[in-house]
Amino acid sequence: MERDELDLLHSLAVGHDELRHLWGRHQAFEKDLGRLSGVRHPSEAERRQIGKIKRMKLRGKERIQAILDAHRGV
Repeated sequence: MERDELDLLHSLAVGHDELRHLWGRHQAFEKDLGRLSGVRHPSEAERRQIGKIKRMKLRGKERIQAILDAHRGV
């Protein structure tokens, strides 16, 4: 995410519960992916978990982007 998008996100999140929630989940997913990516030989269950987290993170990011676009008037 670019700096201007992050600035907009932070300013809007103060009064936007959904955006604040989505951003918190996004950061938690990043942390989880970082932890799982550090596993040298992930098990099948870990690989499935990585895929699931990536999909949920992408859906959240798409929603965040839609909210930011709506506030920009795009």
